[in-house]
Amino acid sequence: MRLFTGIVFCSLVMGVSSEGWYSFFKEAVQGAGDLCKAYWNLIASNHQNSNRYFYARGNYDAAQRGPGGVWAAKVISRFRHYLQGFINYYVSGNSNSALEDLQSNQKAEEWGRSGKDPDHFRSDGMHKKY
Repeated sequence: MRLFTGIVFCSLVMGVSSEGWYSFFKEAVQGAGDLCKAYWNLIASNHQNSNRYFYARGNYDAAQRGPGGVWAAKVISRFRHYLQGFINYYVSGNSNSALEDLQSNQKAEEWGRSGKDPDHFRSDGMHKKY
C-alpha cells in the first residue's frame, strides 16, 4: 500500500506544472468525469465495435482539460488496461484475440490523449448523438 501511495504521489508531483495544485486537481477531476461520460456513452450506445471510439473520445476530452486531465486519463487508462489484462489472463487464458483487443484499445487511448481526432475510430452507422 505504501508503494502504491508513493507512486501516486510521485506521479502527481511530476505532473503538476507552475499553474498550481488547484488547477491541476480541478483538471484531473474534470478529466476523470470525461472518461466516465465516455464509458457511459459506450454502454448507452450499444453499438458493436465502438469501444475504441469511446476510449479515444474520453481521452481526447480529458486531454483538452490540460495537464491534470492528461494525467487522469493516463492513470485511469493504465488501471483499466492492467485490470482487463489480469482478468483476461485468468478468465480466457491469455488468448491472442484478447491481447490484440487490449493493444488496439491502448492505441486508441493514446491517439485521443495526443489531441488527434477521435472520429478516426468512429464506426459506420453510429448515432450522431455520440
